[in-house]
Amino acid sequence: MPYRNLREFVHDLEQRGELVRIRASVDPELEITEITDRVSKGPEQDNKALLFENVKGASLPVLINAFGSARRMALALNVSALDELSSNLAAVIDLKLPKGLGAALNRAGDMLAVLAAIGLKPKIVKRAPCQDIVVTEQAQLERALNELPILKCWPLDGGRYITLPQVITRDPATGTRNVGMYRLQVRDTCSLMMHWQRHKGGAEHQRVAQETRKPTIPCAIALGGDPASMWCASAPLPPNIDEYLLAGYLRGRPVAFTPCVTQPIEAPAEADIVIEGYVDPNEHDVEGPFGDHTGFYTPADQFPVFHITAITRRHDAIYPATVVGKPPMEDYWMGKATERLFLPLLRLFLGEVVDYNMPAEGVFHNLVIVSIRKRFPGHPQKVMFGIWGLGLMMLSKAIVVVDHDVNVHDLREVAWRVLGNVDWKRDVTLVEGAVDQLDHSATRDSFGGKIGIDATAKGPADGHPRGWPTEIAMSPEIVERVSRRWREYGL
Repeated sequence: MPYRNLREFVHDLEQRGELVRIRASVDPELEITEITDRVSKGPEQDNKALLFENVKGASLPVLINAFGSARRMALALNVSALDELSSNLAAVIDLKLPKGLGAALNRAGDMLAVLAAIGLKPKIVKRAPCQDIVVTEQAQLERALNELPILKCWPLDGGRYITLPQVITRDPATGTRNVGMYRLQVRDTCSLMMHWQRHKGGAEHQRVAQETRKPTIPCAIALGGDPASMWCASAPLPPNIDEYLLAGYLRGRPVAFTPCVTQPIEAPAEADIVIEGYVDPNEHDVEGPFGDHTGFYTPADQFPVFHITAITRRHDAIYPATVVGKPPMEDYWMGKATERLFLPLLRLFLGEVVDYNMPAEGVFHNLVIVSIRKRFPGHPQKVMFGIWGLGLMMLSKAIVVVDHDVNVHDLREVAWRVLGNVDWKRDVTLVEGAVDQLDHSATRDSFGGKIGIDATAKGPADGHPRGWPTEIAMSPEIVERVSRRWREYGL
């Protein structure tokens, strides 16, 4: 059964031996990060969700690393294994190669219509647990914000950061909801810094507000709630698609919402904490630096200011957080869930794709390894440019294309194929274009060089007249014989 709220998820993790309660006093400044970093990078059997029950200066417990393994991430999304995300969604849509882009777009729209039609559209309720406690007075708001156990994660961070939010806005022109996971730095007792990067939905809403001369963008920052909704804030869905529709699909039931008390926007009814407020699209201030998922500090830059107008919460609220840094950490498993879920959607547009992998070392945008059923000369390059043309996949810094029989999740096999199959003069495609705003190596902000590597086998049609060698493999009958007699060898 899907979880209704964060407390149910915590209870189930504890029952399954996936959570450790830490009752010792801990400091939200740096100490929680160091503990979490060791746990997330430690032996698999010791990698647990952590519930800090005695956080210095705070009245709420902190939950962290809740999504920090394949098993916990699968539980959060109501599946037994992450690969089920691919197979379940593939059962909803037709994966035959579309006859043209229009057909693919129509089928993608049909799939979303199916999700809406089966009763998974978000619903509105009048009474909501997220509003058990409501604070709107200025003096009380200052106290309520300071009482939240907001972390300072790394020594050179510009301040304390909310790191696992659902930032909810609506398009100022169309009213379409967007949900993003944008970090928020505490600016003062009544405002936060909103770090939505230029390629993200929130930044687009800011641009629309500027164009239409809207003075403010109403926002709700939800913390906690059901784990599927929490994760969906990080999902790179196409523009104008409600992330909570995807959460409803994963949960098998719609997400319930309630109107905010000070802003014309709705928040998840089961959220633990909701920070209401607005962004002035023309007001900016310095945000950062921040120890980021790249493993480096993102330098300080100008970002919008979020002004707090209310803080509401449950009586039994849990403060959820995450820490990013040198991989692998919790965000890797959140990204792996995205990768598995989006495989059928990738195949809508690129039907030749067999599988793909975005390994931890690539910190999401730096490396995509994709296997294809190669049919013609230039097919790998067609796939590279196809991926660079799909939403936020445009930010992929390196794309490696291998043959259909290569296990893209075995990095040793991929490295062997690349280093053996690639002629660096013939098989490398270099382009310039959009890159992640966090890419510190780019010569210009958000614009730089990208590489595509064709590591598939080559033939005369690919300009390789010499012939391709046969891969070494033992005969099946000998493999069977040795397997059958293995104990006889005393090994």
